[in-house]
Amino acid sequence: MSGLWYTEKQTKNFGITMKIKETLHTEQTEFQKLEMAETEEFGNMLFLDGMVMTSQKDEFVYHEMVAHVPLFTHPRPENVLVVGGGDGGVIREVLKHKSVKKATLVEIDGKVIEYSKKYLPEIAGQLDDPRVEVKVGDGFMHIAESEGEYDVIMVDSTEPVGPAVNLFTKGFYAGISKALKDDGIFVAQTDNPWFTPELIKNVQKDVKEIFPITRLYMANIPTYPSGLWTFTIGSKKYDPLEVKEERFHELDTKYYTKDLHKASFVLPKFVQDLVE
Repeated sequence: MSGLWYTEKQTKNFGITMKIKETLHTEQTEFQKLEMAETEEFGNMLFLDGMVMTSQKDEFVYHEMVAHVPLFTHPRPENVLVVGGGDGGVIREVLKHKSVKKATLVEIDGKVIEYSKKYLPEIAGQLDDPRVEVKVGDGFMHIAESEGEYDVIMVDSTEPVGPAVNLFTKGFYAGISKALKDDGIFVAQTDNPWFTPELIKNVQKDVKEIFPITRLYMANIPTYPSGLWTFTIGSKKYDPLEVKEERFHELDTKYYTKDLHKASFVLPKFVQDLVE
């Protein structure tokens, strides 16, 4: 199927539309509707339940910002967990840090991993690295069963619907705190301030009650709702705004830089109001 236009309804009154060059795969998995398509503008793209998850053209922004902000904030991250993220992009970025000895991926839907490897190899290509352990299972339960194990936990979830709904609860953040070591850090994507301001406010409130250092940072991702995306970081000890200059080292990135690290925490007034 080609020449059609695919619209993601980002709200009841607003959507993003892209022209499809070829439909690569469509399947109703045990958990969600999975679609892979080649688009004219953004290359191959993964959709879950009608929502854009990642694309070849702009994926590096999200994956770099999820991974490198907490990994440069922590002085020596060795054991890292990624919840969700079956496309493998966050894992790819995590492995750029030589201090990381083990990276665990827990993805509830094995079909996401399977078809990302097939149609998004430049994103999923590091999932077979010897430092990576891939587990197909419930990330919420994995967190609940872990204690003092991880230096950094990254929650790479869909929006808070379907299988990801439990990943936006205070109980989940409390479980993350328990699963982290005494100086651990976690980060989660927390949607956008234009259409989901209440979600950001609620997450900030919940995380602040658990983590002594809680901050919000942003990135520009054109295929995500509104293009302005937020991430919430919770840290037991290390402040992402106080990373010493000598801790940064050169990485092969397209979006993240050491200057952008701190700049991404500078918020527009209407977003700052959500945090406060």
